[in-house]
Amino acid sequence: MKALVLAGGAGTRLRPITHTSAKQLVPVANKPILYYGLEAMVDAGITEIGIIVGDTRVEVEAAIGNGAAFGASVSYIPQTAPLGLAHCVLIADEFLGDDDFVMYLGDNLLEQDLRSFVDAFERARSSPQPPNAQILLKRVADPHRFGVATLDDDGHAVQLVEKPEVPPSDLALVGVYLFDRTIHDAVRAIRPSARGELEITDAIQWLISNGYRVRTELLTGWWIDTGKLTPLLEANRLLLDKLEPRIDGDVDADSVIDGKVVIEQGAEIRGSTIRGPVAIGADTVVVDSFVGPYSAIGANCHVEGSEIEHSVVMNDSIVTGIARLEDSLIGREAVVSRSRRRPRALRLMVGDHCQVDVE
Repeated sequence: MKALVLAGGAGTRLRPITHTSAKQLVPVANKPILYYGLEAMVDAGITEIGIIVGDTRVEVEAAIGNGAAFGASVSYIPQTAPLGLAHCVLIADEFLGDDDFVMYLGDNLLEQDLRSFVDAFERARSSPQPPNAQILLKRVADPHRFGVATLDDDGHAVQLVEKPEVPPSDLALVGVYLFDRTIHDAVRAIRPSARGELEITDAIQWLISNGYRVRTELLTGWWIDTGKLTPLLEANRLLLDKLEPRIDGDVDADSVIDGKVVIEQGAEIRGSTIRGPVAIGADTVVVDSFVGPYSAIGANCHVEGSEIEHSVVMNDSIVTGIARLEDSLIGREAVVSRSRRRPRALRLMVGDHCQVDVE
């Protein structure tokens, strides 16, 4: 089995961060989102991976390389424009060949491990009536925002609708799919939707309408599309909750470390309180500050005279003199400062290389 990981798209909902960074490489719990998906593939025994890339191809390739660091072999498949998920399958035809494959959206995060989903498909493929596809579903409160499935009594999909005004069920499609080679016939047969894209829901519906079997699995645990600030911070919170405490950096006698905290090698904590769950990256310096629950401070940052809580600060950034920074995302090599510390909470999303002087 192969994997097709989608890492194109402009990431407009996370601007200004995505003006200069691929949305799939924004870190949660101090690790790029895309890394979690690649690690899940390898854990499931899938090591031949194709990555769909767009305008941020250079950055994605620099971060992933040939895949050896993940125990995988990675190929890159360029998509000239974001023309839909089914279009990704269409342009990956040569890479995928006749193999079964998992398609995974690179900006999604799942609590459930991928192995059980893959194993269920492979077992079903050995049955007298093997499925040609398998989709992962999650019950949601707002199904009109998603592709939605209706099922028969045996749990097979009978209808899929993309973002319906009146949803036929509360079963939303999660961004993980398994296919055999028949999906290639489907993506060639469908036409672009009203928004000009080849929809994967239309391709799966084509399979159903032409007598192919589409098996379903119900997701256990959480699922987050990290394409907006609020869900990205929620993903950061959920992953930080899983931290195994570890202190490899230097903490002075005037500092307090409380709860699940990871302090990477080379980091220095001086006269500060770190209250977990918190991750502090390598070579970061925290001085006379409070870093509170659900914060991830990247590598080579400097935090001084500030309070930070429920926020992500990316690599090589500086935060000084800020009375309270919360629910925020600070990009790479950014500077957020205030000359006089005032008791005012800030909620910010600051792009890479920006400087913000707060009055």
